[in-house]
Amino acid sequence: MGRQRRRTSVLVAAAMVLLGQMWAAGSVSSHPGQHGPTDGHLIGDGAFGTIDLLSVERLTSTPELVADVAVSPDGQWAFLANWGEPDCAGPEVGGQTSPDAGAWVVDISDLSDPQQVGFIPSSQDTRPGEGMQVVTITTPRFSGDVLVMNNEHCGKNGKGGISLYDVSNPRKPVKLSEHFGDRANLSLGDANDTHSAFAWDAGAKAYAVMVDNFEAADVDILDITNPKRPRLIRELDLDRVFPGITQIQLGLVQIFLHDIVVKRIDGRWVMLLSYWDGGFVQLDVDDPANPTLIGDTDYTNPDPELLESTGDARRPEGNGHQAEFTADNQHFIGTDEDFAPYGATNFSIASGAFAGTYPSAPVPGSAPIVILPDERLNGPVVYGGYGCPDSAPVPSPSSIPGYEASLATGEESIVVLQRGPTGDPSAPEPACFPGEKAHEAVLAGWDAVVFVQRHGGTENPPFCGSGAFVDEVVGVCTNHEAYHKMFDTPPFTPPWSYPDGPAIGTIGERIEATAAFDGWGYVHLFTNDVTSGKFAALDTYAIHEAHDPAYATGFGDLTVHEVATHPQDPARAYLSYYAGGLRALRIQGGDLVEVGGYLDPNGNNFWGVEVFVRDGRTIILGSDRDSGLWIFEDVG
Repeated sequence: MGRQRRRTSVLVAAAMVLLGQMWAAGSVSSHPGQHGPTDGHLIGDGAFGTIDLLSVERLTSTPELVADVAVSPDGQWAFLANWGEPDCAGPEVGGQTSPDAGAWVVDISDLSDPQQVGFIPSSQDTRPGEGMQVVTITTPRFSGDVLVMNNEHCGKNGKGGISLYDVSNPRKPVKLSEHFGDRANLSLGDANDTHSAFAWDAGAKAYAVMVDNFEAADVDILDITNPKRPRLIRELDLDRVFPGITQIQLGLVQIFLHDIVVKRIDGRWVMLLSYWDGGFVQLDVDDPANPTLIGDTDYTNPDPELLESTGDARRPEGNGHQAEFTADNQHFIGTDEDFAPYGATNFSIASGAFAGTYPSAPVPGSAPIVILPDERLNGPVVYGGYGCPDSAPVPSPSSIPGYEASLATGEESIVVLQRGPTGDPSAPEPACFPGEKAHEAVLAGWDAVVFVQRHGGTENPPFCGSGAFVDEVVGVCTNHEAYHKMFDTPPFTPPWSYPDGPAIGTIGERIEATAAFDGWGYVHLFTNDVTSGKFAALDTYAIHEAHDPAYATGFGDLTVHEVATHPQDPARAYLSYYAGGLRALRIQGGDLVEVGGYLDPNGNNFWGVEVFVRDGRTIILGSDRDSGLWIFEDVG
């Protein structure tokens, strides 16, 4: 059960203690079965507080196959993203394997007995994920319900952009357009990858906004008045167009768009953007081709959650992931997604001419350094290239003459892999996630990976991407300067040009790295009143295990993922909390108070969450990455 903040009133706090004793969520054990014996999983006793479980429609037995969930405007249908098998193969439908990934169509008219009735396949080597939405569009060019799906590469034939389907009859979806987006990167042969998207009907016209994976700071806005012929009408980098949202003084410089919602508020269309270390930003999009800034949020230092749990002053999380307005538009709630409970706080080159300390950061999804027996990563490094599945093969430690013999007691075999490739003429293959690189390293026999900031990267601390890890392997990110100095390969300071770095298989210097606990991600409550261009933070919330070092490993991912606010009750919201389960919150006196949730005796892994009202009942949909659709009711 998540903890409440200290500002909660005495009466509410006392009531919550009593309820907590009654609920006894039981989430204090590590269950090794759901993600394999190394990851473990937080387990519970099922439903507690105001939440009841109504039913489950199991769509897969493959771990981490399910992504986002969307619900039709009439609350009768659910659509769940199939993120694609590790080899990008889809599930069997009607005895045949569907191409790659796509979306399951589930009839939820009977909430106690949901039924999968169809599957919408994505293009070959292409997968949806974060950007599932169903919106009613009524324009002079189209009338009906439109399913919005993002597209990301999952193989050499992958395609990007967004795809739009007419799902007015969900049993017979009709493709309206596919893979439309920013085509600036012509080397891809198609639109840039899109991680998320959101569409809205503005009356005579309709629009969509997208996350551009390859121009990460961009906000790409489309006119979809005719969804068969989308048009790109505006691209803008918020930090360039509206300077000042980057909190460089706090070291928060991973600036990119991750998620978006748009809502009609007080007579104007307002876009709420989750801009990672840029926080949460609001734009006036009455004229979507010419957005104007309303305001943004700042992260506070020290970190409000970690300060309470440890008493230490730490840099704030700064991972603005997703947000929604409350029903009365008086507040908005944002989630910070942080997969790295241990920050890489010390990274050094321990030998050679450039011995010294260099900037570093954890790689979200990789195992923390503290799983190593001596809680220290150390040993000589070897350059392994880019390490993507289509890149030049990562060499094995045994193939490097003299390398294994050079390892001292307590040292690890460490391969160095660059982020990318993007823009390297000698490596035309597509870029990939760090988890995919790490998997190639594990297959080659390496103990750990040092990832290197992209060619020309300027983030400080460095950023090497995140996600797609399938192995428990230690990963640390350092900057491009340290990469050159680890291998004594000039130039040692920017600018760098291709060819870049040593030959694959080159042995470099010894490195040492240690880490310190800094907690998982959590939830923010903001007032929606803007003062001098800023929205004030009112409260934060986290499940107590998320800021307890005892739960840093072996219990699954304990960061929050998404929030869904109640469409009618401005005080209620629901969280998909990965291994922390489903959580229900109330806003009480400016505080976020947990009032219920669900955590299965076999564990959960919730990615998406949606809420709607049917016949006066509050229904919550959760997409469990390892199983499928879970349907709940808030009976509070």
